Amino acid sequence: MQGESNSSNGHDEKEAIVDQGEAEAGAAEARVPGEVAPPSSAQSAGDPLAQAQAEAARLKDAWLRTAADFDNFRKRTRREIEDARRSGREDLLRVLLPVFDNLERALQSAQRSSDVKAMAEGLKMVDRQFVDALGREGIARVPTVGHPFDPTVHEAIQQVESGDHVPGTILAEVQPGYTQGDRLLRAAMVVVAKPKADVSAPAS
Repeated sequence: MQGESNSSNGHDEKEAIVDQGEAEAGAAEARVPGEVAPPSSAQSAGDPLAQAQAEAARLKDAWLRTAADFDNFRKRTRREIEDARRSGREDLLRVLLPVFDNLERALQSAQRSSDVKAMAEGLKMVDRQFVDALGREGIARVPTVGHPFDPTVHEAIQQVESGDHVPGTILAEVQPGYTQGDRLLRAAMVVVAKPKADVSAPAS
C-alpha cells in the first residue's frame, strides 16, 4: 500500500511538471516572433530606461495640459481686453452724446437767428460742456499759450522771433492736445518763440 501511494505521488508530480512545461511552451508560441515581452512591474521598477520613458510620458502629458491651459487663458484675456475697450468706448460716447445734442440745437438756432452774440454764447456753453464731459473721464487739455515748450506734450510747427518772450515760450496754439492721466492722447500743435537774430553789423 505504501509503495502504491509513493508511486501515485510520483506520477502526479511528473504530470504537473509536464503541464507547466506545456503552458510555458504555449505562451512562447503565442508571442509574435521578434516581439519583446513587456517588462514586469518588478523589472520596470529597477530598469532605468523604463523609468525614463515613464517620466518622459508624464512630462509630455503635463506639457500638453499646460499648453492647452495657456491657450485658453490667452483667448480669454483677448476677449476680456476687447470687451473692456468696447465698454470704454460706449461709456465715452454716452458722455459725449449730450454735447453733440446741444451742438446740433445751437446750429439749428443759429440758422433761425441773426443775433451773433447769442450764437457765440450758445457755442461757448457747448464748448464748456464738452470740456467738463472730458474732465469727468480724466481727459485734460494740454496747457499751451504762455507755457514753456515741452516736447513730451507739444509739437512745434513754427518758430517766431520775439523780443518780448523768453525763447521756448509758446506763443500760439494751432491745435489743442489732450492727456488722460499720465498718457498723452494727442500732442498740441504750437508756435514757439525764438530769440531775434542779431542784425547789427560790426563797426568798421
